Amino acid sequence: MSKKYSIEKTEEDWKKELSPEEYRVLRQKGTEYPYTGEYNLHFKNGDYHCRACNAKLFESDHKFESGCGWPSFDQAVEGAIEYIRDTSHGMIRTETVCANCGSHLGHVFDDGPRDTTGQRYCINSVSIDFKAPQDFPKGEE
Repeated sequence: MSKKYSIEKTEEDWKKELSPEEYRVLRQKGTEYPYTGEYNLHFKNGDYHCRACNAKLFESDHKFESGCGWPSFDQAVEGAIEYIRDTSHGMIRTETVCANCGSHLGHVFDDGPRDTTGQRYCINSVSIDFKAPQDFPKGEE
């Protein structure tokens, strides 16, 4: 039995709403090439939301340069991420998916900054959307 999410759509609906690359990463668990993503070296103040459903996932205060080629965060918004054991590609990793819609975001590793959480959320840029404070709805600043 598969998990139910707050946002449920058919794969055909996701294909209509997402670009081919967004669909490949978010819905088919793909990965964008390192150092190519829009948010890899992006350090403006604001929040990062799920590209598929707009749920808030990360805050800019927790973004750091890890050198891995993908946007990295040391912490996610509480309750925003679901963690799934991933044994693909001959590795044991922890996949991160949006807890609201089940879309693939990336993986989390235990090699992040030791002076904070020690975690490194390695996230595909195509999985997230940045919103600056002026873009927040009134009352969500």
